[in-house]
Amino acid sequence: MPQPAVAGLVLAAGAGRRFGSPKALARTPDGHSWLALAVGALRDAGCLPIYVAVGASLDQVLPLVPADAEPVPVPDPTQGMSASLRAGLDAAQDSDAVAVAIITVDTPDLPAAAVQRVTAAVDAASLVQAVYGERPGHPVVIGRDHWPALAASVVGDRGARDYLRAHGAERIDCADLWAGEDRDTR
Repeated sequence: MPQPAVAGLVLAAGAGRRFGSPKALARTPDGHSWLALAVGALRDAGCLPIYVAVGASLDQVLPLVPADAEPVPVPDPTQGMSASLRAGLDAAQDSDAVAVAIITVDTPDLPAAAVQRVTAAVDAASLVQAVYGERPGHPVVIGRDHWPALAASVVGDRGARDYLRAHGAERIDCADLWAGEDRDTR
């Protein structure tokens, strides 16, 4: 039986205040776009469709969204990660996906293997979070059954962390695959 469809969502709408510019515009030292790397990790893990929540510096970011991903404008990205998450979940409603794998754009070292590990056996009721040792991180997988409640519960820049904790998300260790670090500074 084929695996159910898992959509991908890159949260990339923020202004990157601590970083000094929107992280969606960032590049690796050898010139690779962090945005393209994020979409590539989701694509290589088999996520379809792939959505990219965009907001800050929209005119500069849109040309960086790979052709196989759908940009999702976030009406007010100053509301933080919660606004990006709500916009992405809303966009995914029209897909056939039973779940969405969520990553942030500031994880350019994320391997597709980590996404594959957390999406290996998901369904519409799934709640899964990658952990690195005991530290929670990305990717996070949210089953379709949770989308409305999660969207209603998130506020500010906290994202899904509290929802995952309150609902006993399955924790899958990915520390053997990479460090799980997001990048807040250059």
